[in-house]
Amino acid sequence: MIALAVFDMAGTTIDDGGAVYRALEQAVVETGVPVAAEDLQRWMGAEKRAAITALIELGGGDPTEPADAVDRAFARFRALLAERYAAEPPTPIAGVPEAITALRDAGVRVALTTGFSREVAEGILRELDWSVGGDGGAEDRGGDGGEPALRIGEPALRIDALVCGDEVVAGRPAPYMIHRAMERTGVLDVAEVVVAGDTVVDVQAGAHSGAAASYGVLTGKLDRADFVGQPATDLLESVAEIPARIARLG
Repeated sequence: MIALAVFDMAGTTIDDGGAVYRALEQAVVETGVPVAAEDLQRWMGAEKRAAITALIELGGGDPTEPADAVDRAFARFRALLAERYAAEPPTPIAGVPEAITALRDAGVRVALTTGFSREVAEGILRELDWSVGGDGGAEDRGGDGGEPALRIGEPALRIDALVCGDEVVAGRPAPYMIHRAMERTGVLDVAEVVVAGDTVVDVQAGAHSGAAASYGVLTGKLDRADFVGQPATDLLESVAEIPARIARLG
């Protein structure tokens, strides 16, 4: 049986119009280095400070010069992303809310993971009226995260846990956010977990975690060719297909 589905946010469950790509690229370019498209794709989905550090280095720069270069670029990334989200708010990807509801109705917990900081991620969820916990889940019981639900009252959609890149030792492609999602939802066996995301590091993290399945989805900026040679269990058009896939696995 599958007990937990772990999904990425931007590009996987949420359509942000590519705002994260553009904000990350601009923030790094403003440090004075170029950003190659293939490098940007490689580091999308990773924790954003780590991504900025790597992209500065790949562009021929020194992320330690000046000493606060990464902090300044990260602050700029957040500002740019806020501007883009204010101009064009993110929306749920078609079919995803229904899929998450179907999974939870079937007894499968759903967690979101993201390379965003918690402050940014919670802000996005508030805009969508999506709530974390609120129904006796691990987060409500003051478990590993101990966060309160994001709002009081009945939200448009409820998920069981949110794990952010700044809450673990290393973000994707490390598996730690997935394992933290297991902690927060009380799932003990990684063989009862499926993972889905729209980037290469998403499927790598899923494979590294030992999950029963690590799906690549094509609702982000990558196409099928970009996943060639990666450890994806399969490529799906959308997370909307996950309930049917889990029914087969279960």
